[in-house]
Amino acid sequence: MKWAILSDVHGNLEAFKAVIADLKAEGAERVAFLGDIVGYGADPDECLLLLRDLAEIIIAGNHDYGAAGLTDLSFFNPMAKAAVLWTGKRIDEESRIFLRRLPLVKILGNITFVHATPNDPGEWNYIFTFAEAEEGFQSLKGDLAFIGHSHHPMILRKRGNEQVELVEEEETTLQEGSRYIINTGSVGQPRDRNPRAAYGLFDDSSKKYLLKRVPYDVPTAQKKIIKAGLPPYLAYRLAQGV
Repeated sequence: MKWAILSDVHGNLEAFKAVIADLKAEGAERVAFLGDIVGYGADPDECLLLLRDLAEIIIAGNHDYGAAGLTDLSFFNPMAKAAVLWTGKRIDEESRIFLRRLPLVKILGNITFVHATPNDPGEWNYIFTFAEAEEGFQSLKGDLAFIGHSHHPMILRKRGNEQVELVEEEETTLQEGSRYIINTGSVGQPRDRNPRAAYGLFDDSSKKYLLKRVPYDVPTAQKKIIKAGLPPYLAYRLAQGV
């Protein structure tokens, strides 16, 4: 069964539509979303409508809970906070109720789907370092976790009691006896200096994982952000992938 694993759309309708077209062309049979459908971008309700028809697994992100009034915004940077407050006013009540009901974690067999970290998912911590990854592996139930949140695609592997290592390839086959934490990157706001939308394809039969990059209409997404009165840097960064 081929999975499409998506995260961090952040209200970017142009990027989301491009990824949906790509995953359908790739023959993805199941879709999981790892959180942050809203925040930063100008089309939160529109993205939510598409997501609800697309994904069978939908996890909450910090921006989702923030827009729904479930997360303290004091730790958000000023631009993120401004975007979340704007989103909270922009979304309709149906969207707000939907976001409030989203779970923090979904476990399906040996696979964990979570926005931030397997350990303390509601604290919205990041996995950037091997030490942070080690904490995640210690709490991981099963052999594989898909995460988002940082907007940086990454494959981390732990073999038995060995130290965590970074898998450099964008396409890999998961090995028996190893455990993995895979960050699928961001659909709507990549930050790895590659402006193309990112998502993952995973075949749970062959255990093959592939990071996909998809071009989309960045100028239109930027114009919408500016027109909405959101912080201009949120538009600028889309073209830079930062």
